[in-house]
Amino acid sequence: MTARKLLLDVAFVGMLGLAYVLGHLDVGAGDRGDAVLSFRLQRLPESSGIDFRHHNFVPAPGLAHIAPQIAGTGAGVSAVDIDDDGWVDLYATSSRDGTPNALLRNNGDGTFTDHAAAAGLASMNSAGELASQGSVWADFDGDGDRDVFLYGYGRDRLMRQDDGLRFTDVTERAGLLRWANTNAATFFDYDRDGFLDLYVGGYWRDETDLWNTTDTRVMHSSFEFAEDGGSNHLYRNRGDGTFVDVTADVGLTGTRWTYAAVAADFDHDGWPDLYVANDYGSEQLFLNRDAGDGEGTGDPETAGAARRFEALLGAGLEEASKSGMGIALGDVENVGRLAVFVTNISERGYLFQGNNLRLNFIPSTGRMLEMAKDQAADCGWAWGAQFVDLDLDGRQDLFVANGFVSADRERDYWYDMGKISGALGEVFVDAANWPPMEGRSLSGHERSRVLLNQGELAFHDVALSVGVDDRFDGRAVAIADLWNDGTPDVIVANQDGPLLVYRNEASGPGAAPDRHWLGLDLAGRNPNRDGIGATVVVRAGDMVQRHVVTTAVGFCAQNDRRILLGLGHRTTVDRIDVTWPNGTETRYEELAIDQYSVLHEPER
Repeated sequence: MTARKLLLDVAFVGMLGLAYVLGHLDVGAGDRGDAVLSFRLQRLPESSGIDFRHHNFVPAPGLAHIAPQIAGTGAGVSAVDIDDDGWVDLYATSSRDGTPNALLRNNGDGTFTDHAAAAGLASMNSAGELASQGSVWADFDGDGDRDVFLYGYGRDRLMRQDDGLRFTDVTERAGLLRWANTNAATFFDYDRDGFLDLYVGGYWRDETDLWNTTDTRVMHSSFEFAEDGGSNHLYRNRGDGTFVDVTADVGLTGTRWTYAAVAADFDHDGWPDLYVANDYGSEQLFLNRDAGDGEGTGDPETAGAARRFEALLGAGLEEASKSGMGIALGDVENVGRLAVFVTNISERGYLFQGNNLRLNFIPSTGRMLEMAKDQAADCGWAWGAQFVDLDLDGRQDLFVANGFVSADRERDYWYDMGKISGALGEVFVDAANWPPMEGRSLSGHERSRVLLNQGELAFHDVALSVGVDDRFDGRAVAIADLWNDGTPDVIVANQDGPLLVYRNEASGPGAAPDRHWLGLDLAGRNPNRDGIGATVVVRAGDMVQRHVVTTAVGFCAQNDRRILLGLGHRTTVDRIDVTWPNGTETRYEELAIDQYSVLHEPER
């Protein structure tokens, strides 16, 4: 390449970047200026008790030259009413040896108190044992309170909640004690026996000890389709407090560098499927099928073998290999059809993968249609994302966290990344061959996006107009109604940075006074008392929205399990159809708006 051509290329990329920045400066002057002014996201100060900070773990000396990449995840957050007092609490993870995780109890007055130490959930990070990545909460044993599976690099932990908001480590007794490098986990009832099972996604290879390894051959074998990552596992809940590994029996074996897994019924047959996002490769959708052997063998060890997961091929997911980070679910069209938003990498001039927005046509055509465009496709190096109706207009918007490594603003690592990515697999598997980062940034200092749904699958970024201007390295995004006021709030966990809580002031000054909302709190029958896996379809005039009650969703995140949707100017709800996890269907009519209603699963 000549010096003149290099300068022209640099200038062209610079003009692209300048155009991109200028296009985002006047974000309040979009197609829906009224919507921009109808809410504001106000960041809570540290004086409210939100003063937690994530810290990177420190890898082995042989990996120190690219430590920001090796230790580039771990800032996770879950929004869960842990003590069942009606107020949603927060559990946030750190990763460095000796740094505590935080259990921020919601005091109900806009303040939070860290209860992690008293609960036995603070001192979880220990070099050579565990570097936390995230948590997933559910009542796994059906005793009436919510427990937590804490996953990360090293040995994951299952912590059972006992009386008095105390947690006991039951990992070994439950049959879950093993060395792993986990970056995703979700509870769901795959066999519909009432007890929540556990799916765990591996990232780094199972045998890799990132603290102590002297073998630097820890990296992926391919930038396009790497299959040498950690192993994924499905553990069936026996119902007696223990789990059995049924991965091979149900066809879910894989080593694809998994970053996220979400359970939902994508083919509308009443059984929960699994959608998986993988780094260095394409997404996967596993459909939950009848194994063809009726009720199974009758052996409690293999009772779940009556189900089998089949990878759906030819649906359009494998057409482009990308770097799947997080998975969000939402009905963006208001037609009763879930869409899947998967975050990827976009860096103009180097690597533009683009995020995916896939519409689910599996029940009718067996395919998913990719429809991401413009600002929804291009969010930078995107991680956590969630669908959420921030302005209560009846349309699902998107909040996206971005940025990988923020270091020296004047020095960039992308050129060196490009060199190593072009090498043969045997070269870049060995971290020793990777150029040192030396304090350089890699898609750093990127800001979060607040993408308002314009209709017709178009989104408009209003982040700066509504008060979101942080430029930390965002990872997990969780949504919860922390004030129980009918407006969804946003929580962002930042890598090696602070936990941010944005209060949604859609009901405050400047809000649209004639916008309404509907809140649904599903009460399932024990042992699945939270109705995990239930599908809810709401009809209000011309609006039809489909929602699903999940545990994990996004990237290393868990949302408030309650369903909260905006109604816009609609003042009535025609009907609500709930398909409970066991297949029972219930219809509700004439529910009150602008409040939460508890929907009880009927007795069998």
